[in-house]
Amino acid sequence: MSAQLAAALAAEEAAIYAYGVLGVRLTRDGDLAEARAAEAVHRNRRDLLVSELAAAQASAAPAPAGYELPFPVTDRESALRLAIRVEDGVAQAWRAVLPVTEGGDRSAALGALTDAAVRAARWRRLGSVTPATLAWPGRP
Repeated sequence: MSAQLAAALAAEEAAIYAYGVLGVRLTRDGDLAEARAAEAVHRNRRDLLVSELAAAQASAAPAPAGYELPFPVTDRESALRLAIRVEDGVAQAWRAVLPVTEGGDRSAALGALTDAAVRAARWRRLGSVTPATLAWPGRP
């Protein structure tokens, strides 16, 4: 289970970085508020994962100082595309946690997956991307 949690932690850290990059390209007030709220959720989840891994005496690779983005983020459209990609990646990481957890831990993982899928759908709607949802969120 610690490997899956470490992967979820890496996805949350990458999301935090991405929101720092894409946030400056979101000039509409609603977009920026969404990005700030999403980043806060990812920071909280990261902190919980760090605590959970420490309590289990498991370690995770340290977060890199920076990340290579999949494409240049130069305007609102590319920022929205990155937000969608990030949330899909977070959902994918949390989906891998589901089969190795049970009880409250599984509920927390499912909540994280669902939150990421809902945020991805919001970004798709704001970017007029169709379809607005994925049939199986978190599936590669």
